[in-house]
Amino acid sequence: MSSTEKAKAPLYFGWYVCAATVFIAFVTTGARSSFGIFIIPLEEEFGWSRFMLSSAVGTGFLVNGLTQPFVGRLFDQFSGRTVIMVGLIIAGLATASLSLTFNYLFLFFVFGILLSTAMSGASVTNTMALLAKWFHRRRSTVLGINVAGASLGGLTLVPFGMFLLQATSWRVTWAVLGLIILVLALPMVYFFIRNDPADMGLQPDGDTEEPTPANKLERKRGPIEVEKWSESFRSWPMWQISAAYTVCGITTGMIAAHFVPYAIGEGLSGTLAALAFGVMMALNVVGGLGAGFLGDRFGRKNLLAAVYVLRGIAFIFLLLFPGATGVWIFALLAGFSWIASVPLTTSLTADVYGLRALATISGISFLCHQVGSFVSILAAGLLFDITGSYTLPFAIGGALLFPAAIAAFSVRERKYSARYQTPLSTAAAAGD
Repeated sequence: MSSTEKAKAPLYFGWYVCAATVFIAFVTTGARSSFGIFIIPLEEEFGWSRFMLSSAVGTGFLVNGLTQPFVGRLFDQFSGRTVIMVGLIIAGLATASLSLTFNYLFLFFVFGILLSTAMSGASVTNTMALLAKWFHRRRSTVLGINVAGASLGGLTLVPFGMFLLQATSWRVTWAVLGLIILVLALPMVYFFIRNDPADMGLQPDGDTEEPTPANKLERKRGPIEVEKWSESFRSWPMWQISAAYTVCGITTGMIAAHFVPYAIGEGLSGTLAALAFGVMMALNVVGGLGAGFLGDRFGRKNLLAAVYVLRGIAFIFLLLFPGATGVWIFALLAGFSWIASVPLTTSLTADVYGLRALATISGISFLCHQVGSFVSILAAGLLFDITGSYTLPFAIGGALLFPAAIAAFSVRERKYSARYQTPLSTAAAAGD
């Protein structure tokens, strides 16, 4: 194709798909991450303990994780576009209905069960599996862009939610967040989400019908690529990736639920606490994009290990420097590392196990992540009620990040990843 023809060629539709998934992550993650701003108002209005509210949030994380493999299975077997759309409809209605909260069981069911199940349909796990079909060479970069949408949601919607809560009420705030999902995100799915580039007569990455030899080389199979999700458990990388991802869930879960109340307890105003969370989410954008960009150019597992180490250091600073200083240092360091693990984990999983069952396999890893979140959110709330402090749960979570880094670093990426295979090495490794 000549340079003139390239200039006239339309933009590859995969970039529209990417833009739509970014916006989906923006509204869904932003709305859900806002729960922390409601904890103190709900405590004051209903007299619920921190542990009771933590139980609702933690159950939501657990249900989200438990349902993700099953929803991922539907995604792999049927229409991913339909799964995402149905998930968004239910998520928007459930979020808005939280404005009607009148007792604890209502909150527990709507947030912990209904909303969290719906989030499995429109989850970043599913949209990343979708994007993995549209992009091969730029996979890690595009997945980094996708998860950056989740960070932008936290950056924008959490401070916006706090502003709206203080200007109106927590009931109005929940209703507005639900309407944002229904009115803004659903049209994006309808117009721009498609299941596969082949459905539109396109090739991944916008290539022509006849891939170049270099492209063919990049699309080779890995030695342990699987057709069925259950086969992934027969090899070590699945266990190593999932173990590290469990610790990822432990640390991000407790921070998502308890960071704003912790910061307020450390002397920050509600506005500043939400702003610190927003700054953390803003730096997540840099961390997610940077991890995706570097992951396409270097090994995934080494960067993944570095992400966990950086997050562990952030927890050390949080505990060593009480008050606003520790909060802001943590926000800076954790911001770069919080969501950076997601594109690297999914890219590494796709490289090792292929795309055929990626949504299901990633859903299982995500289940491990959410189980970790469930345990840590409840434990942090319980320990706060007992000790009046978050020091102990934060110390445990931070300490676990260093074994997680070792688990990620020990993945034998060059042996198992399709990125490093030649036909000869693939055959040899498969025969091991």
